[in-house]
Formats: sequence, structure tokens, C-alpha cells
Amino acid sequence: METLTQLQQNRRVIQDFTSTTLAVIPSAFARLAYMASLRDLSSGRYEHDGLMAVYQREPVQQALQQCHEEIFERILESSLQEQEQDLRAYLETMELGAAVTAAHWRKLEAYRTLLPLEAPGYLKELFCSNIRALLEMIDSECCKARSGG
Repeated sequence: METLTQLQQNRRVIQDFTSTTLAVIPSAFARLAYMASLRDLSSGRYEHDGLMAVYQREPVQQALQQCHEEIFERILESSLQEQEQDLRAYLETMELGAAVTAAHWRKLEAYRTLLPLEAPGYLKELFCSNIRALLEMIDSECCKARSGG
């Protein structure tokens, strides 16, 4: 019975979070980056003051982890072309634009911070492989445009 209550509470947290917070974030990569920003890199725990003011800590933790994993998986389920369009749109929102951000992400492998902690290794590898290829495409297109070729 306790498990059922916990699942119901997790479902309420997810519904609240997705309908109020995630619904206003325009793209999958933006949502993924937002989810990753809620996670403390030293502990792996998610923090969201608004949700924790209403719900208990553990259901919030579990719900945010589940949301992070689902967004990550949805990105991987989309075509590479859709991933590229979504990533490009997200990078364009960055202060320095897509070209500079893509170059920095490639050098620093900053995209690794987007990975959900509990995702299977093979999905993490696929994601990183896709992102590296997409960033290279974006960076090379921008380099060609800058050189006039």
C-alpha cells in the first residue's frame, strides 16, 4: 500500500512539474538542460524549491529524476535530423550563439552534464556520439559561413 501511495505522489509531482514548468520550455534540449541544471553535480540529487515547498523531498527527487530520464530518452527516440534542429534552436538561444557555443561544447564536452545519472551506458554513448556529430556539423557550417565558402 505504501508503494501505491508513493507512486501516486510521484505522479502528482510529475504532473505539477510538467504542466507548470516544463510546458513553457520551448525545446527538448532546453528541457534537458533545465533538468540537468536542477541536479547537484556533487551529490546527483535534484533540487527544486517550488516543488519542495509543496511535496516531500523524496517524491520530488524521484519525479525529477524520472522526468530527466524521459526527456533524454525522447531526444534519442527522435530522428537525427530532429535532434539537429532542436539542438541548433537551443544553441541559438545562448548568449554567444550557436557557432561559438558549439565550438566550446565540443572542446569541453559540456554536453556530458546533460546525461541522466541512471541512464544505461549504451544510451549515454549514443547520446554523446550524436551530440559530437551534430556539434561538428554546426561548427563546420559556421566556419564555412565565416570564411565565405
